[in-house]
Amino acid sequence: MLRIGLTGGIGAGKSAVSARLAELGAVVVDADRLAREVVEPGTPGLAAVVEAFGPDVLAADGSLDRPKLGKIVFADEAARLRLNGILHPRIGALTAERAAAAPPDGIVVHDIPLIVEGGSGAGFHLVVVVMAAEEIRLHRLTELRGMPVEDARARIAAQATDEQRIAAADVLLDNSGALAELRAAVDALWADRLVPYAAGIANGVPAPVTPGTVTDADVARAAARLRSWLHRPDLRVESDGSELQAFLADADEVRSVAGALAGSGWIVGPDATSARSADPGNPARLRLVPGT
Repeated sequence: MLRIGLTGGIGAGKSAVSARLAELGAVVVDADRLAREVVEPGTPGLAAVVEAFGPDVLAADGSLDRPKLGKIVFADEAARLRLNGILHPRIGALTAERAAAAPPDGIVVHDIPLIVEGGSGAGFHLVVVVMAAEEIRLHRLTELRGMPVEDARARIAAQATDEQRIAAADVLLDNSGALAELRAAVDALWADRLVPYAAGIANGVPAPVTPGTVTDADVARAAARLRSWLHRPDLRVESDGSELQAFLADADEVRSVAGALAGSGWIVGPDATSARSADPGNPARLRLVPGT
C-alpha cells in the first residue's frame, strides 16, 4: 500500500487535488472531515472541547461553533496546542480505521493540513504539497470564502512558511493558475509516479535506475522515513552523492533491518545489504553498512 501525505496552506487548493485523486481511484482519508466527526454532538471529543474552552464554543443547536473556536485557537498558540491534544489522538484512531479498509495494493491519500507543522511527513512514502502565492490565497479566502482579511492573514501566519513546505515536499503542485492546469498536473503525477510506485511496492519491483545525484533534502527526507519505518530514531544515514548509506552495528543487524524494510518503498536485493527505491520519481539506492 502506498501512503501519500497531502498538504498545503489554507487557500492553496489542497481540496481540489484531493478530490481529483479520489476520482482517479485513491482512497482519501480527509483529516478535516475526521476532525468534524470526532466533535459531532454527543461525542466524547465535543465534551472534551467544551471542558477545555467553555460552553461559549457551542452553537445554539449544541454543535461546535467552529468559527468561534477558530478565532480562539488561531490567535493563541497555547490554545491551539490544547485543541490539537484533544483532536489528534481521536483523529488518529479514525485515520487508522479508514486506511485499513483500503486494498493492499491501493493508494491511500492522507489529506492533512498540518503535515509540515506537525512534523509527520516521515510517516508517508511521499509528501505532496500544494502551493500558491500568499496574495492568491488571500484573495481566495476573502473573496471566495468571505473571510475577513485580518482572519485570513492570521490563519496563514499560524501555518508553516513556504520554505518549510518546500523542504518537506517530495512533490510540489503549483495551484497559482487555472483549475484545469492543476488537474492536469495531478493526472500526470498519478500516471507517472503514484501508480508505478504502488505497483512496485506491491510486487517488490524497484524503479529503473536513472542517472542523478542525491540532494541534501533527499537525504534528510529519506533518513527520516527510514528512522520512522524502523522505529530507530538514532539511525545514522548519509549519502556519498550517488546512494544512501545506513550504518549498522553488524551483519545480524543488517539482516534484521533488511527484513523490516518490506513495504517501506525500499526493495531489498538478494544480498540483503542493498536496496533500491520503488519510487520512479526518485529511484535512489540504499546500502546497509555493517560494522560501524
